[in-house]
Amino acid sequence: MKKLFTIMISYVMVMILSASTVFAEAVEAVEPAKIDTGDTTFVLISAALVMIMTPGLALFYGGMVRSKNVLSTIMQSFFVIGLISVQWVLWGYSLSFGPDMNNIIGSLAWFGLNGVDQTVNADYAATIPHLAFMIFQGMFAVIAVALITGSFAERMKFPAFVLFTLLWSTFVYDPLAHWVWGVDGWMRNMGILDFAGGTVVHISSGISGLIVALMIGKRKGYGSEIMLPHHLPMTIIGASLLWFGWFGFNAGSALSANGLAASAFVVTHVAAAAATVSWVVVEWLSHGKPTILGAASGCVAGLVAITPAAGFVSTIPAVLIGLSSGIICFLSVSVVKNKLGYDDSLDAFGVHGVGGTWGAIATGLFASKAVNPAGDNGLFFGNPDLVVNQLIGVGTTWIFAIVMTFIILKLIGLFMEIRADETDEEVGLDITEHGERGYIYQDVSAGSSLSFATALQPSAKVTTASWETAQPRP
Repeated sequence: MKKLFTIMISYVMVMILSASTVFAEAVEAVEPAKIDTGDTTFVLISAALVMIMTPGLALFYGGMVRSKNVLSTIMQSFFVIGLISVQWVLWGYSLSFGPDMNNIIGSLAWFGLNGVDQTVNADYAATIPHLAFMIFQGMFAVIAVALITGSFAERMKFPAFVLFTLLWSTFVYDPLAHWVWGVDGWMRNMGILDFAGGTVVHISSGISGLIVALMIGKRKGYGSEIMLPHHLPMTIIGASLLWFGWFGFNAGSALSANGLAASAFVVTHVAAAAATVSWVVVEWLSHGKPTILGAASGCVAGLVAITPAAGFVSTIPAVLIGLSSGIICFLSVSVVKNKLGYDDSLDAFGVHGVGGTWGAIATGLFASKAVNPAGDNGLFFGNPDLVVNQLIGVGTTWIFAIVMTFIILKLIGLFMEIRADETDEEVGLDITEHGERGYIYQDVSAGSSLSFATALQPSAKVTTASWETAQPRP
């Protein structure tokens, strides 16, 4: 009996110890993932860098338009920061990254950031708060729609622009973001690679911009009047901010302060540098002079092209992608646009649409699992299937952006005027849409400054003639 009792006590002790071990393992299994402060800091700083890209874009675009439209152009990009940030928090993030619905769109389960908190969502990032991932992705949504404004600069009425921005972000950007980056999005499941937005941001915005430009028509005087940039130093400041912020755009997409982020940082820089050189050289050979506008355009072309590939390619392929993007985008802007005659005002399509397309295809050529095991090998590393996948992604994005942008513009046109009339366009959208102007010039003959406040008094009549007298033509 005593022996039996001893055996029973021993059995119970073994069971207790086993249960303790199982319980400990269960607790460990359900314990929330630990947030890494270094990764969190890195992603939040990257989000801030991406945010500064949109004001940088405002200056980049603002310097390239005529002086009578500088504020209206800057206003479009700056206002988007506020408008799309609110849209993103309310429903944009949920549609883009929320629980999947049929591999097409996220549900509204995260409407108003319901359930999006300071804990980790391991589906997207294992070491940072869900809120950090959300705000980082939100900055991408902001700049995507701002890029489109370069195609229709100097001729869209502001109310139509606001409505277009909301509809495009909701029905074009958000679904694309879910397809490519959302859990169970069909492009993601198919293996289509887009590290930081070549398809989601650049192709979609560039193609949509072209459709808007074609549908609302050319600027008054386009092709018969000289329409030079009014302030190239402003454009260079904007391009510099874009180059600076792009490190957050691409390196930050690693979502961790690690070797992949360092690789993405380096290839981003060398691709932009190579494209700057190649654009300037081919422009120099074609037109006889190298220009600072060409250098700025080249750098942006390189940044666009490397974006989808940044987390999948090494340095030498990045140089090749950059060199070729500078040439391809220059030809698109200088040759193709002139030959076809469309008015892509600031070359949003020629740089972002074309550059993004080339970058997506180049990812299929140069991607290597040695750089990112989570990616795939491209054609030059023995896998031609990736090129096919990338072409499917590009073609689908082109078609989707074209069809949806056409429908959105037609819908808006049922309720309001989209394009400014000829008189407003001639006077300038700064005055007619916003009642202000960017510069006050000295009237040498009268010895006093021409204040715009005077022109806005009820008793004053602003005419085209009086405005043109006060407004030096670029």
